[in-house]
Amino acid sequence: MKIRALLVSLSLWLMSACAYADIYGYIDEQGAAHFAVEKIDARYQLFMRGDRSFDSSEFNTAGPVAIKPALLRYLSEHPNLKKYDPLLKQAATEFSVDPALLKAVMAAESGFNPAAVSPKGAIGLMQLMPATAERYGVQGDRKKSIEQKLTDPKTNIRLGARYLRDLHKMFPNQQQLVLASYNAGEAAVQKYKNKVPPYPETRNYVQLVTQFYHLYKPASDKTGATVFSDSASGSNRIYMTIPAPFTHGRRDGRNLPATAISR
Repeated sequence: MKIRALLVSLSLWLMSACAYADIYGYIDEQGAAHFAVEKIDARYQLFMRGDRSFDSSEFNTAGPVAIKPALLRYLSEHPNLKKYDPLLKQAATEFSVDPALLKAVMAAESGFNPAAVSPKGAIGLMQLMPATAERYGVQGDRKKSIEQKLTDPKTNIRLGARYLRDLHKMFPNQQQLVLASYNAGEAAVQKYKNKVPPYPETRNYVQLVTQFYHLYKPASDKTGATVFSDSASGSNRIYMTIPAPFTHGRRDGRNLPATAISR
């Protein structure tokens, strides 16, 4: 009952955000999907508006919006969603984190790629730094280094969920601060007196993950929303673009290119 109460509390907390971003996207010539919180160039088409609920019936129309079903499939049918679903559920239960939130963070951080490594060394599905793993007791040994251990999906998902749980304890009922801390670090949020830091990357990240959370939330928990299935097809990768100069480092000190976070 305690875990259920915490999950309900977290769900209500996440749903309480007052503003959401529009999401734009396109599929490139190689079949990879790109998403952003603004129309960066002519290739990006409006995927969903931030001022209203998601309605799958909108994808039945032809014409300019015909690209939308393909973008939806990228988020709803990525093969690793089904593959790692048992690990997501296990971590979500253990740390009282909504599985929809874990999926949203994973989509934005790595595009569901367990081998993803950032230029500054963030690793795996939840893009964790070795220093963060050490905080939670992960140690290298003769067989595997910390970096190698973080490529293990079970270890990575569990640590990411635990970190989100701890950030929720630090900033209870404050969705934006938890996500901002995951992106820029809790010290950055505290530096700005418990407000989202004025970093373009962090602000866009908070909006993107919040919107993805609502997409992954089951229809039984919200009105007028589609349910994402766990069916898998294809093996294309997802790319997230955050269209702002990264003048400030992320939680791990990363300064990624402004054009894309490659997966």
